[in-house]
Amino acid sequence: MVNDFFTQMTKVLTDARSIRIKGRSFLAVMLSPDLPFDDWLARLDDLAARSAGFFLGRPVVLDVTDLQIDRPQLKELIAELAKRNVSIMGIEGARPSILGAGMPPALKGGRSASSIEVQPNEPAGSAGKPAVAEPRLATTQSIVIREPVRSGQSVIFPEGDVTIIGSVASGAEVIAGGSVHIYGALRGRAMAGSIGNASARIFCRKLEAELVAIDGIYKMAEDMAPNLRGQAVQLWLEEDAIMAEKLI
Repeated sequence: MVNDFFTQMTKVLTDARSIRIKGRSFLAVMLSPDLPFDDWLARLDDLAARSAGFFLGRPVVLDVTDLQIDRPQLKELIAELAKRNVSIMGIEGARPSILGAGMPPALKGGRSASSIEVQPNEPAGSAGKPAVAEPRLATTQSIVIREPVRSGQSVIFPEGDVTIIGSVASGAEVIAGGSVHIYGALRGRAMAGSIGNASARIFCRKLEAELVAIDGIYKMAEDMAPNLRGQAVQLWLEEDAIMAEKLI
């Protein structure tokens, strides 16, 4: 009887499945608020109003480095962001004393991923979910997408430049760690220098963008010079301003 018991216990232990734990990198939006928070939130509301869905379903890290705030202020800020459907996955640069139970975890040492998983989902509008394009690639300096980027799709490549052979539809986005090259119309959003590259540029055959951004500095469609609309354009960053000129 005793032998039977130990035999059964041994079988249970050897049959038990192990827990598989993997590491995976994701590209997150970094928000760096400044004081007073009311003014900063008003600017955030303006961005969200002029670029619908910009934060929807997107991982966000809150950077509070060098902000002289206490725990109640941080909790209130997180609550205000939650009201705006901005979900904070982690907090960077926070003093341990201002973090507490029920708050997002502290993060540090963020860096770009070594590979990108791009899995096409259902077409945009199917089952209420947008399609997402994310090519799985070894580390390289650039990728080329040889088809248009449709509404609801995202192309995300933190490692370097992205070239689109075609157009980027309204409601689509291209996010690159380096420069963005679009050999067609840019009607959606293009974000270059996404992980901190102020020398990145955006090039497109036809500028009709909803939003462009370089190194976190953004410009909306209505903020762009009217004479650039529909033109072949390059955009670059000078200090804290996005500059643009026609391509000859």
